[in-house]
Amino acid sequence: MKTIPLEAYLVVSMVLFGLGVFGMIVRRNMVTVLMSMELALNAVNLLFVGADAHLGLVDGQVFALFVIALAAAEAAVGLGIIIAIFRLRRVDSTDEIVDMRG
Repeated sequence: MKTIPLEAYLVVSMVLFGLGVFGMIVRRNMVTVLMSMELALNAVNLLFVGADAHLGLVDGQVFALFVIALAAAEAAVGLGIIIAIFRLRRVDSTDEIVDMRG
């Protein structure tokens, strides 16, 4: 059985991470920024698991599980903040939010 080289994991992870960062910088919709952040976190997960498969350790999978748990908590809190801002201000763009006062 052939194994996937570590460079392939690295290249795919860098492309996904770059797309996630690009989406966070360019997009103005808060939900899209949140999804781009999730894409960047999943790119890191892919690299952790790829390095784990290459080195034959279990540490990468453990780190990936922690990152998945962190991403789930971040998505829940972030979505809650986005909903609260939308209910308060009726805006969904990051450009329209100028301060965090109520």
